Amino acid sequence: MSGKYETVIGVEIHVELGTKTKLFCSCRTDFGGNPNEQTCPVCLGMPGSLPVLNATALEYGIRAALAMNCGISEHSIFERKNYFYPDLPKGYQISQLRQPLSHNGYVEINTNGDTKRIGITRIHLEDDAAKLVHTGEIDESFTSSVDFNRGGMPLIEIVSEPDMRSPEEMKAYYEIVKSTLQYIGVSDCDMEKGHLRIEANISVRSVDDPSISTERSEVKNLNSVRYAMRAAEYEVKRHTKALESGKTLPMETRLFDVNKGITRTMRSKEEAHDYRYFPEPDLVPLEPDRAWIEEIKESLPELPHDRRKRFVEIRASGTGCRSSGF
Repeated sequence: MSGKYETVIGVEIHVELGTKTKLFCSCRTDFGGNPNEQTCPVCLGMPGSLPVLNATALEYGIRAALAMNCGISEHSIFERKNYFYPDLPKGYQISQLRQPLSHNGYVEINTNGDTKRIGITRIHLEDDAAKLVHTGEIDESFTSSVDFNRGGMPLIEIVSEPDMRSPEEMKAYYEIVKSTLQYIGVSDCDMEKGHLRIEANISVRSVDDPSISTERSEVKNLNSVRYAMRAAEYEVKRHTKALESGKTLPMETRLFDVNKGITRTMRSKEEAHDYRYFPEPDLVPLEPDRAWIEEIKESLPELPHDRRKRFVEIRASGTGCRSSGF
């Protein structure tokens, strides 16, 4: 990129937790079952059904937050995120926005020998939507089927600060988040099975005057780091070209066309529905015991980046074990 401009990238990573049952019911989370067999009145949103929080999912959410240096909220709540879509049988998603499970964390990435801290705004719990199966591309399909097996799966959403300045930094961030989650045992992060999905928010601004900036674009449902990189690279070029030509880009949600290597408009952000969050009346607030949080923290293994740093320090000091010749 020209030295006149810099890229601004923030990432939302949705991670399916490796629990045996869903977030608010006892339905199994096995992958690859026959459509609509792993369902019940709770995850299908039937009238009168009541959610019950999966304690293991809560523990996994806290483990992930502690591993990424987040503070755990003394009081957090679930909220209803209201919107209507065929894959959302309740008519709302149970999520956390204003009082999330955790906040103000960070991870450290390494690119080209330089270490950089990427801030994490929050990590929160939410249930997943069902899966839509389209006959063609999502924005061109005339028919879609719904498999509700995925509906109600336990997720954490990891929301980063817009601290990344290149697609390469975004890749490094994704890799450290993925390896951390796998290492602490909360998810296998298998992108082919939809266990990890990336959404990238991208804009470009002037180095001399950051107020001169494009409106951000959100690229949704990137299920491969290679595709995420390609989408980000395309968006950076598109936004840079717009700044250079004085063109205004709308704030919008876009999809990545794998075959053409370009992104396409999905919907305008300005026309997005007001989700009208309000507290979930069927779930009590979360107030995890401090002693329990400390137990979880003590149970965490030495994380990959910490181990790597320790080995580098040992090697630099010359105090490590020498080869015995075997």
